[in-house]
Amino acid sequence: MAWETMTTMTTDRSVVVKIGTTSVTDARGGVAHDVLSSLAHDVVTLREQGWSVVVVTSGAITAGWAHVGEGRGRPTDSTILQAVSAVGQPLLMDAWRRAFAPHGVAVGQVLLAPLDFSHRGQYLHARSTLTALHALGVVAVVNENDAVADEEIRFGDNDRLAALVANLVTASHLVLLTDTPGLLTADPRLDPSATLIDVVTSIDSRLENVAGASRSGVGSGGMASKVAAARMATWSGVTTVIAPARAETPLLRALTGTHDFGTTFEARGERLSARKAWIAFAVASSGVVSINQGALEALENHGRSLLRVGVESITGDFVEGDAVEVHGPGGAVVAKGLVRASAESFNDADDVIVHRDDLVLLRRP
Repeated sequence: MAWETMTTMTTDRSVVVKIGTTSVTDARGGVAHDVLSSLAHDVVTLREQGWSVVVVTSGAITAGWAHVGEGRGRPTDSTILQAVSAVGQPLLMDAWRRAFAPHGVAVGQVLLAPLDFSHRGQYLHARSTLTALHALGVVAVVNENDAVADEEIRFGDNDRLAALVANLVTASHLVLLTDTPGLLTADPRLDPSATLIDVVTSIDSRLENVAGASRSGVGSGGMASKVAAARMATWSGVTTVIAPARAETPLLRALTGTHDFGTTFEARGERLSARKAWIAFAVASSGVVSINQGALEALENHGRSLLRVGVESITGDFVEGDAVEVHGPGGAVVAKGLVRASAESFNDADDVIVHRDDLVLLRRP
């Protein structure tokens, strides 16, 4: 099946909505059924208006520990967390089933891990599953597959997963529902004068510094991961909104396009193709190729392939076909691509190190 031509669930009214752990669970760690019911109402309303909707949910570990932890503090051991997530997943999915049941809408669980985005075959298979669920009229409820991969528990977050899913289904919008009103100018716990940033047209280092880490102790995300997810999504042509989950009809309001609810990150005018978005954001980098100014100008101004003559140095133990970051003369990441030579045989490789068809520019020249 062709990489670019496969049928998807996409329309110009397609949204992936992610709800965070602190929003999907209550103060005791149990499932917040009122929040799920509110979101289910919004999802059903949007579907009646012709939208396609995928839900990305957090909360399995927290819900599982509330069920078996007997009031003890949350564990940190990855093996215990894996076991706890296995307890929480059915509890969470049953809660989602009950939230949609009054509307006569079925839900289907889809567990994903980085492997599903790192390999092209798995990527297409995941897309096929979500497309089939949509065709059946089933709301896909996606979560990380925490029970079988400790790496995701230690380092993963569902904000990034939601951005990858938005790319996977070629969504028009990504909505990240959280326990804050949106992205603020500062941490309100440290600066009471902090105000909401309504619209973000581009994400730079200054804006990334505004975002802070998670302080809830129950989630793996925080505002920094949401801004990173927004960057991934907007580069894929997806308008992204960070909004408060416990507001009235939060998903509906996030999609109205008004500037008085949440923070809207405007999408780039040019959407990356599915394959290039996969290279840019789904495949982990195995090394770094540093280039000179002439090579940088050839890539950014003339759309050329990266040639060996333009490479200053390499780091990492990559092999042919791996993804590598391309760093400019100042050390900043300027591109990412699939390399045509291994690190071991780099000096003996053909002239083309990364072909332009396998290269994604990650900044505006």
